[in-house]
Amino acid sequence: MTTSSDPVHTAAPALVPREFTTGGTGEPYRLLDLVPQTPGIGAEVRGLDLSADHGAETFAELKRALLEWKVLFFRDQRLTAQRQAEVAAHWGELEDHAFLPKVEGTKAIRLEHDGSRPGTENIWHSDVTFSETPPLGSLLRAVQVPEVGGDTLWADMGAAYDGLPQDVKDRIENLRAVNEIPLPKGGADAALVESIEAARAAREPVSHPVVRTHPETGRKLLYVNAVFTSRIEGLPEQESRDLLDLLFRQAHYPEYQVRFHWEPGSVAFWDNRAVQHYAVSDYFPRVRVMERVTVLGDRPY
Repeated sequence: MTTSSDPVHTAAPALVPREFTTGGTGEPYRLLDLVPQTPGIGAEVRGLDLSADHGAETFAELKRALLEWKVLFFRDQRLTAQRQAEVAAHWGELEDHAFLPKVEGTKAIRLEHDGSRPGTENIWHSDVTFSETPPLGSLLRAVQVPEVGGDTLWADMGAAYDGLPQDVKDRIENLRAVNEIPLPKGGADAALVESIEAARAAREPVSHPVVRTHPETGRKLLYVNAVFTSRIEGLPEQESRDLLDLLFRQAHYPEYQVRFHWEPGSVAFWDNRAVQHYAVSDYFPRVRVMERVTVLGDRPY
């Protein structure tokens, strides 16, 4: 049995054949022009105006594309926060976020950073895993972005799981981890700190499997993240920390990632069950304003 004193795996990631990592059917798309951004994660959807009305067949192809590519990108969109929410609602009910500020009259949240409010999303994570039913996905729109910098990266956590050594897979197969709202960081906006503390006090920590199964593709996915996962149940504190550190590092490999440069009107929609993301905070003190709507998910298993 592996213990906390065993050597930490630091080798390069295992390279899994990409036809086994996409989870796609291989069927052609009739209504979408998809341009893959890497062999296994991320595709740009070209020529589709999300502000227009589209039929059920188009959304069926978008849903299939999201499962296959995990992250979809759209350029030159002219969306209001309300229309953004209407598009996301094709995937399900929308979330009311526990503590982030909302765009008035909508369920969209506003993520605004500048010289007085530096970016804080520059850590690999999945959204809202402190919930018993974490989100299915998130639709993020660029409102104002710096000319240079401010990119976002996503990591395929199915490929990250596949790349683990077999002894680590065996070790984590039936483990569960605690997820909770973290304590606010020092220097954060006072109103936000108050909101986070109130949400934290109102919610009990939740337990999720370390390896979850995607409810639609059946893929095994590594499901711990450095923001919301605090410990692994049933392990001594140091062993839990060592194992989590090892698992967190799986998101860091470029072989599992896609990177996107934002422009005004750019939109990204990701499968929050299958990926983690990282917002690069290299643009300080310039302004970056994003709006996000999130689709409710189900209980991980």
